[in-house]
Amino acid sequence: MIPCKMSIVVESFPLIEPFVISRGARTEAIVVAVQLVAGDGKAVGKGECTPYPRYGESVESVIAQIEAVRPIIEAGVSRSDLANAMPSGAARNAVDCALWDLEAKHSGIRAHVTAGINPWPTTTTAFTISLGTPDVMAASAAKAADRPLLKIKLGGADGRDIERARAVRSTAPKATLIADANEGWTETDIEANLAACAEVGFSMIEQPLPAKADGYLSKIGRPVPICADESVHDRETLSRLKGLYDLINIKLDKTGGLTEGLAVAAEAERLGLGIMVGCMLGSSLAMAPGMILAGRAKFVDLDAPLLLASDRTPPMRYDNSTVFPPPPELWG
Repeated sequence: MIPCKMSIVVESFPLIEPFVISRGARTEAIVVAVQLVAGDGKAVGKGECTPYPRYGESVESVIAQIEAVRPIIEAGVSRSDLANAMPSGAARNAVDCALWDLEAKHSGIRAHVTAGINPWPTTTTAFTISLGTPDVMAASAAKAADRPLLKIKLGGADGRDIERARAVRSTAPKATLIADANEGWTETDIEANLAACAEVGFSMIEQPLPAKADGYLSKIGRPVPICADESVHDRETLSRLKGLYDLINIKLDKTGGLTEGLAVAAEAERLGLGIMVGCMLGSSLAMAPGMILAGRAKFVDLDAPLLLASDRTPPMRYDNSTVFPPPPELWG
């Protein structure tokens, strides 16, 4: 526990092109960054989160949640005490990851060592193809066809997802394909969509049904493995997912930080659920803690910096779709 002074900053990172999913489009990543300066001046820790309206979050609500616990943070709080003081979600993620970074900088022991992960993994990330018409998505996939893993956004309200799946496969014949429907399918179309994705060789489908309606998954076959995203947040949400899903997507903005993210991974493994590591739109600072979980994951989706027009300095290093451990100047 390290007494510190905290500052909170809202930052915007423009995207190279609009990012489109079933719930809408974005042209920038708006993040909340937390900086903790140790009272003895020997270290600075940083963390970042992305407020997500789908979970009732806004920049204002996230800042308010963090400000509410400023006294205990600045007095010196443990990560376990922080978890008791704040709910899971983006606000706690920014603070939790800043504490990990502060502890690493102050002790000289890098975060992956403290987490019991050694060496820090190098991994392959998915590259996301935004939702669009089948022709537009096929063209986007063609440009990225040399990448080994493509994540295709589906869930279009026009009912053309089967066309989209086939069109993307036609222009990226060698890539491993996974899809994210972002809760955009229904009981009426899910079986036909799954069958089409299986036919063209998709390896996984993420969150096809709304979280409140995913019980229907128990009534159908799964010709393609299905991953929970919006249906899973922290450990308390895991037990009901066994039998409905094959994998879960761990995003630190949902779990409330790396501390809970590691616990979620351990519990998922105990339940026999596979792991995917994902992200919201954000900078390299938000991706760095997720890398600690990458070695335990079947799929890694930490491509947000590849979608930004500019990133932090220093950034995470990406070589095509290979992601390297973060430099210590960035995090951990």
